[in-house]
Amino acid sequence: MSSFRILTTYSPWLILACLAAGALYAWLLYSKRTPWSKNLNLALSFLRFAVVSFLCFLLLGPLVRYLSNTTLQPTIVFAVDNSSSVTLFSDTSQLRQTQQGLQQLMSKLQDNGYNTEIRTLEAAGPEVQNLTDIRFKQEATNLHQLLQQAQTDQERQNLAGVVLLSDGIVNQGTSPTYANYNFTIYPVAIGDTVPKKDVILTSLRYNKVNYSGNKFPIEAEIQHEGFGGSGANVLLKENGKVLERKQVILQANRPLQVVPFSVLAGGLGKRHYEIEVQPLQGEFTTLNNSKHAYIDMVKGKIKILVAAAAPHPDIKAIRAAIESNENYETELFVPGVNTLKQQDYDVAVLHQLPGKTPGGEAVLQLVRQKQMPALFIIGPQSDISAFNRLNMGLSIGGSGDTDEVTSALNPNFSTFKFASEATERLLQYPPATVPYAEFELSKNAETVLYQQVGRVRTNRPLLVVQNANDRRNATLLASGTWQWRLSEASAHEKPEVYDKLITNLVQLLTAPRNKKRLNVYPARDEYSSADEIYFEAEAYNQALEPIYGQTISLKITAEDGTTKNFSFANGENQAGVNIGSLSGGRYSYSASATIGGQLQQDKGEFVVEELQLEALNAVADHNLLFQLGNNTGSRLYYPAQLQQLEEDILKADHQNLIYSSESLNDIVGMKWLFFVILALICVEWFVRKYNGSY
Repeated sequence: MSSFRILTTYSPWLILACLAAGALYAWLLYSKRTPWSKNLNLALSFLRFAVVSFLCFLLLGPLVRYLSNTTLQPTIVFAVDNSSSVTLFSDTSQLRQTQQGLQQLMSKLQDNGYNTEIRTLEAAGPEVQNLTDIRFKQEATNLHQLLQQAQTDQERQNLAGVVLLSDGIVNQGTSPTYANYNFTIYPVAIGDTVPKKDVILTSLRYNKVNYSGNKFPIEAEIQHEGFGGSGANVLLKENGKVLERKQVILQANRPLQVVPFSVLAGGLGKRHYEIEVQPLQGEFTTLNNSKHAYIDMVKGKIKILVAAAAPHPDIKAIRAAIESNENYETELFVPGVNTLKQQDYDVAVLHQLPGKTPGGEAVLQLVRQKQMPALFIIGPQSDISAFNRLNMGLSIGGSGDTDEVTSALNPNFSTFKFASEATERLLQYPPATVPYAEFELSKNAETVLYQQVGRVRTNRPLLVVQNANDRRNATLLASGTWQWRLSEASAHEKPEVYDKLITNLVQLLTAPRNKKRLNVYPARDEYSSADEIYFEAEAYNQALEPIYGQTISLKITAEDGTTKNFSFANGENQAGVNIGSLSGGRYSYSASATIGGQLQQDKGEFVVEELQLEALNAVADHNLLFQLGNNTGSRLYYPAQLQQLEEDILKADHQNLIYSSESLNDIVGMKWLFFVILALICVEWFVRKYNGSY
């Protein structure tokens, strides 16, 4: 049902004045003696009256108010928990009959004027037209997301209620009993609520990164039902080989027990371990008897030599920042305070070295011999001339005076990312002391931080990174940065920006310079078996500049040797390739592309974790479904009560919903009116000229 009205900005009584103006104009023009007939003269005068009156009417600012009403029938959404636990722990024939019964209910509701839709746990999956076509294969259950999605999809519709078919087992997301829904939920309960005789390996506890050559723990949590006093064998495996076997007694008064294993980390890369509880006689299912651990083995901690010309508060701040990363450890050397240990350091932090006072030559000699990447920190005790001779990508020239500056990010620096709060917090740091000098950067150096004086950012560098052959060096032209860390910790509890800056610098200095012309990698380090896996790719020319449109071949190899092959092209600001979902395990990949006539290759590893969430709980939770129905003014239904469900929905007498929409349009803005008026004027002019107007 629609309607419209014409409104005016001014008093509608002025319409009479518009009509009077049109009549006066027509009378003045056509009251004289004319060469055409009286009837034609009357028609032309009316035409002129209409045009002039309407033009005057437009001066009143008329508006068209259009009101339209849309009637929406009530909608019942059939939300189906299509997780694998439903088929694992429910009677198959009863489930099929329930699906058929709900399909018949959906048809009857449609006959009674209801709209119906089907939703499953697959939020982005294909639309399902028939409830009997649903397959129960989802590896996790998030009922809140399912119900919330139904509400979101029907936001501008007339959502009357949701018929929820589920066993009540929730293993992801928020419990739906804690949410408020503005529609009625009609839960239909399936599954068995009787506890099963079963042994369940519920979870594994372990560190995902461990150091090669060290022992690390893996703890298995075992839960049982009905096996009190029985013994169970728990195995630790790697690549099918049993590394350790333990026998535990399942105690009746302890439904959850922890079985620890100690594993020697050997080699580097990703390792795949499996914990398995050997099946016991009478177990309901053995699907939940094993779990997998994927652990990344890395070399020992990165060792950083922190050397200083003299004791200084900066040293403590820098060491604290470095050691905030558990993969780093520091060794301190100050001439005259302790002795320099001849170890294999990965990087050096040199505070005011080379210095004006003797004692630091041994450290500089060690850095040169080991070709060690280094972070140089310039201060009042630094020997500027000796530093310039080291060719660290930055030359400092000046009178020896100092200046007080704050720091500002270089927006074009992208080698590593700063914390999101960095820009704001850097401006809040107290000023640091820097040399007041002329600075000259070499071609292989890049500015990370600029000096800022007051509110003015200068082009003078504060922190510089140099790429020299296969290693990097960095120079920080600030002394007194301990105040930065102290100030940030005081204002924000944790000095996250300062610590992130220092650890990023250390990571950059220790990382080998990437000279690969093809870089192919998974978008994430770890996936679950329910995820779709994406690979991204970068290609570079001989100058290591990014190029696009290269055809890349990708080969995925599973632990059992099976392979999958893909081909795609890398594009600017485009996703790589979606290889779909994979079963749990450790995978290796190799990629190749012909760039500039040369074959370029890359390889790596990634992990897919098997969820196994649906096999952990074999007992349906009908109490959760009862609460859902009770909270929304409904009740719990069982498969044999679908007829009662139909009667209750129809008895609720859900009403149609009427949406009204109103629009106001300025008549002057209607282009078609211009052409109508122009046509009328042209008709009048043509008729007058044709009949001998003078």
